[in-house]
Amino acid sequence: PRQAPRRGKGGTLASRQALLHSAVHIENWAVDLSWDAVARFGLRAEVYGLPRAFFDDFVTVAEDECRHFTALAKRLEEIGSHYGALPVHDGLWESASGSSHSLPARLAVEHCVHEARGLDVLPGTIAKFANHGDADSAALLRDVVYPEEVNHCAAGVRWIKYLYDEGRSGPPAPGNGDSGSTDDGTGAGGGREWFHSLVRSHFWGALKPPFNEEARAKAGFGPEWYLPLA
Repeated sequence: PRQAPRRGKGGTLASRQALLHSAVHIENWAVDLSWDAVARFGLRAEVYGLPRAFFDDFVTVAEDECRHFTALAKRLEEIGSHYGALPVHDGLWESASGSSHSLPARLAVEHCVHEARGLDVLPGTIAKFANHGDADSAALLRDVVYPEEVNHCAAGVRWIKYLYDEGRSGPPAPGNGDSGSTDDGTGAGGGREWFHSLVRSHFWGALKPPFNEEARAKAGFGPEWYLPLA
C-alpha cells in the first residue's frame, strides 16, 4: 500500500479519478472476500457450525459490494477513466491470505479493522468530491456506499461475537493468538481480549485514529474494542 501512487485531495480531475479508482478496486476485492467467507468457512460445519443467518448476512454483503462496484465503476467511466487504468495494491487480499486458516481472524482483520477503517475515512473522501464540484460521486458514496458499509462492519462484529459466545474459535495456526486470550467471557471482557489478540496476531501495526465513533457505534463496535489497539 505504501508504494501505491498518492491519490491527492480531489482538487483535480486526475485526483478524483484516482480516488474513485481506488474505491472501485476495494469493492472488487470486497466481493471476492464476501464469497470467500461463505465458501471457505461456511461449509466447515464440524468446526464452526454456522447457522443460516451467517450465510444470509454474507450473501447480502456480497450483493451490496457488487452493486457498489458496478455503480462506482460506471461513475469512474463517466468522469473519463475506467477500472484498470491506474496501478493498485493488493493489501486487502494479502491480509485475507494471512487469515485463510481462521474465520475469527478473517472477521477481525477484514471486517473489524479494514471495514471499520473505511468508515473512518469515507466522510473525508465524500468531502473531497463535494468540495470540488463532483456532487454525483459524493452522493453515491454518501447515500449508497457509506450506510451499507456500516452494515458490513456490523456483520463482522456480530459474527465474531457469536463465535466467541459459542466457543467456536476454530483451529489456531501454530504460533498465533487465535485462542490465546485470558478473557473467559464471564466478566466485562465479553470477547474483547480475544479480539485484541486476533488483531495483534494477524494485523501488522496499530490502528490509526481519528476514529468515526458514530459509525462504529452503529455497527455495534464500541471504543473499548478498538482503542486498546490504537
